[in-house]
Amino acid sequence: MTETTILLVRHGETDWNLERRVQGHSDRPLNETGRAQARALAQQLAGEPVDAVYASDLLRALDTARPLAEALGLPVQTLPGLREKHFGTWEGLTDVEIRERFPQSDGGPWGDAETTEDVAARVIAALHDVAGRHRGGHVVIVTHGGPVRAVLRHCEVADGPVVNCHVTRIAVGDGVVRSVD
Repeated sequence: MTETTILLVRHGETDWNLERRVQGHSDRPLNETGRAQARALAQQLAGEPVDAVYASDLLRALDTARPLAEALGLPVQTLPGLREKHFGTWEGLTDVEIRERFPQSDGGPWGDAETTEDVAARVIAALHDVAGRHRGGHVVIVTHGGPVRAVLRHCEVADGPVVNCHVTRIAVGDGVVRSVD
């Protein structure tokens, strides 16, 4: 089996992360802490054998990937399939605002959002696409918390909060996605 090693990274911090606002497909930039996290990530991974850098096409992921790609002399390739979950009318709202406006939700389904299953299928397909392009290689993918959690669930690894710029190592090949960490 030829596996591709993927370093899966959640983007750096945004102001909406601090405010606990649902970002989803809303295109929010990194804040100063997020930019510093992106620079630290570039230093952390500078010694890794990286063949390619991919990112979600949302600004916070792109701006996290750029310092690393520049340090490695590689372009950032974007894939919309790596985007965060689309949260529909809940995007831009805080947890408190969601509970106030949608008391019936009880923290349950995310209104008119993309389903968790749809996110997982989209992200796993994107991972297989990247792995197919770089068989046996090492790739960095900068994405979002929801997609990282979807991959962890797929790998049957306990999921929970994923901190900004955390690196999760996975292997993808021959139809299998598995955790390496």
